[in-house]
Amino acid sequence: MANLQSKVSIPSGVLYHELSGEAVVLNLESGKYYGLDETGTRIWALLNEHGCLEPTYRALLNEFDASPEQLKEDLLKLTDDLVAHGLLRITNDT
Repeated sequence: MANLQSKVSIPSGVLYHELSGEAVVLNLESGKYYGLDETGTRIWALLNEHGCLEPTYRALLNEFDASPEQLKEDLLKLTDDLVAHGLLRITNDT
């Protein structure tokens, strides 16, 4: 399970393409693709940029009008979902 100290990376077998603010993510190993809405696309971009959940969480706090608890819960849930589908890898979970 992810936590705010988790470091993440995108596996080499995952392709990503943004389309009009939303994204399609393809897992080449499974052949399945997944859609991300605008918020999910922004989280994906921040995870890719920072490689860690803590700075991603801080950026989300500045960008979205939601409670810190709700943002944290949503970020951790999305991260765990992405990991479960092989679209993201936790590289260091302390």
